[in-house]
Amino acid sequence: AGGRGLSQDRCEEKRGGAKSCEQADGSWLLNGGKMWITNGAVSDTDLGDRYLIYARTAGPEVVKASKAVSLFYVERGMAGFSLGQRLKDKCGMRASPTAELVFENVSLPAANLIGQPGGATVCMMRNLEIERVVLAAMGVGIARRSLEAMNAYATDRRAFGASLRDFGQIQRHIAESYAEYMAGKTYLYQTALGLDLDAAGNRLDTDGVKLYCTTMGKNVADRAIQVMGGYGYMGEYAVERLWRDAKLLEIGGGTLESHHKNMVRDMSQLDAMP
Repeated sequence: AGGRGLSQDRCEEKRGGAKSCEQADGSWLLNGGKMWITNGAVSDTDLGDRYLIYARTAGPEVVKASKAVSLFYVERGMAGFSLGQRLKDKCGMRASPTAELVFENVSLPAANLIGQPGGATVCMMRNLEIERVVLAAMGVGIARRSLEAMNAYATDRRAFGASLRDFGQIQRHIAESYAEYMAGKTYLYQTALGLDLDAAGNRLDTDGVKLYCTTMGKNVADRAIQVMGGYGYMGEYAVERLWRDAKLLEIGGGTLESHHKNMVRDMSQLDAMP
């Protein structure tokens, strides 16, 4: 199991986050912690196997973030690298192991630096762009599964002598869900097709497609629960789990609020709408 360390908890933020300093022999000393790491643990006591960790390597005199962060390869078993805690009792995505990673004077060979010192920010942003397209696809998948469930249920379930799908309020839930799902799917495919995997600079639409599709997926799952009533709220049907899983997509890989900021900033450079 492998993962990537980008986020850190509020205590680490106050201390300046994970840091690594270069030693006289060219090695690096890594200290700090990372939070919310997918695949961070394989059990309550055991780490995963391999991680790519972003850490600040520039001194306080370097203010520009694009020159301050480096990327390191860290393996389980390295002295000082430990599992802080396996994070449990999550609202959703419970099959995905999440953990806190701790680094205490972890000595890393020079070869474990990936790229140039201070050169990881562009790589990080490019990876986030790809991740946001993946998360948007998860939102589209949740919407599709939810739409299938509510459509089938509305056909099979009868009330007052008629199929549930014959009632106007139910028709609105199904029709709007289908239209939003198709719009999100189209935006997703368009963005994925135009994505340049070798360069950053795709942020407007990678943020935009995640902004739309993740909330769309959550809303369609919510409508599915509403259509199915008490059954939709029960674990017997998948939609309550899909609804819980969908919420993380609005947070992970960049919050909706960060997408608003990024998109409006990038749109200031447009001469005309695409």
